[in-house]
Order: sequence, then C-alpha cells, then structure tokens
Amino acid sequence: MITERVIEVRDYVTKSNLPASDYVINPYVGCPHACKYCYACFMKRFSGHREEWGEFIDIKRCDKPVPLAEIKGKTVFLSSVTDCYNKYEEKYGITRKILEQLVSADCDLNICTKSKLILRDADLLKQCRRLKVSVSVNTLDEEFKNHMDKASSIRDRLLTLEELHGLGIRTVLFMSPIFPYITDYQEIIEKSSAFVDEYWFEDLNLRGGYKQKILSYIASEYPQFHDAYRQIYLEGKKGFWSGLAMEIREYCEASNINYVIYFYHARKQ
Repeated sequence: MITERVIEVRDYVTKSNLPASDYVINPYVGCPHACKYCYACFMKRFSGHREEWGEFIDIKRCDKPVPLAEIKGKTVFLSSVTDCYNKYEEKYGITRKILEQLVSADCDLNICTKSKLILRDADLLKQCRRLKVSVSVNTLDEEFKNHMDKASSIRDRLLTLEELHGLGIRTVLFMSPIFPYITDYQEIIEKSSAFVDEYWFEDLNLRGGYKQKILSYIASEYPQFHDAYRQIYLEGKKGFWSGLAMEIREYCEASNINYVIYFYHARKQ
C-alpha cells in the first residue's frame, strides 16, 4: 500500500545541479518504481515520510504557470528525483498539465522515464520544439529487472522507444545504472539500435542505505562477482570504470553511435 499525499508547491521549475541541464521539473516526491539502487531515496529526509522509499508519493499542486521566459534557451530535465510517468500520473495527470505548457516553450526539453505511460502524451510530445526522450534500460533480463524495480517491463520500454522513434521524436536509451559484469551494453545496443538515436551510459553509484542492500543481493544472486564488487565499492578501485569507459567509447565510435558517458557524474564523450 502506497501512501498518497497532495502538497502545494510554489513552483514546478527549479534550478538544476545536473551536468547537462539548467532546470529540472519534478511533479512528484517519491516514486512507486522503488528501484533498489535509487540515488533519489535521499529525498525521503526532506519529505517527512516515515514510509520506506517507494512506499509513498507526494503529488505536487502548483497554481503558478511554468515560467516560459525564464527557461527560454535553456535545458529543462523532466525529472531528476522521480519518474514523471509513474503509475500515479495516470490518476493525477500532473506531468501532462506541465507538458501542455511546455509545448510552446523555446527550450531544450529532456524527459526521462521507465514507463510506457509516456505514450499517452504522444500528441503533446510531437509538438515540442526540441525534445529528447530517454528510457532507462540496463538489462534485457526481465527477472533481473524485476528484482531491481517495479517499473514497466524491459519489453515495454523497448517498444516505447520504438514507437516514439516512429513518431519522429529523438530517442535516447539511458543505460543506467550499469551493473559491473551484469549489464551487457553491446547486447542492449544491438537489440535497440534501429530505433535509438543516442545512448547515455551511467555507472552504478552505491552510497547510503542501499549500498549494502545491493552488495548483499550480488553476494546472494551473483556470487561469482561479489569479490569484484567488493573491490569497486568497498576498496574504491576505479579501474573497472575507466576501462569500461574506454571500451564503450571505442565501440560507439567504431559503430558511429551517438553517445554520452556519465561516469562519476562527469561528462565524457
């Protein structure tokens, strides 16, 4: 049972600390996808909720219009600490109301989701001037995905990318987070390259309360990799990521693939 709460906010648009966006819009606080590796779980300490991350959702209400003049010529990211197309969007429609205003915005809009629900708003997405839609995929194994999150299936995510691409919308497959020795980036690219315009790669960054949960999961389900994870996440050895970044770069350039590597939150290309 997920706790729902409607809250009033002064503005939907906030300045961003992300490396590739000027502003962010988060229509919700919390996320029912309950990703076990979710960095955004830190938001719980600002929300006043006692529930576990993934067991509450705050629905933001705001009477102030999106400040189109302020975001003109800027990059806007929707969303950074929630999925703007989580299942409660179907009920409340906050993202759609925001998108109805953004269709006339002169900005670069990036939407990131794990949900096929975004297809509901295809009519609005087609009107956006400069839009990228990124869908997170870090495995083709549905069982592994189900261990990690409650979002749309991998099959549905790939079909979503394919349909968006067919509508003329620029598509991004956000390979995030990459699980060392588990995520097969070449297999995912080969499966999706016909309908993906660009790939983003991000490392698995373990910290806070979920660090030990993931390490315990690896020890239980992938014991052959446990020692490698211990070296990366407990001993701080970063050689794996520098080597993987070089491998991805060489692969993408040889295959004429558009890509961005976000390892340790630094932009590399």
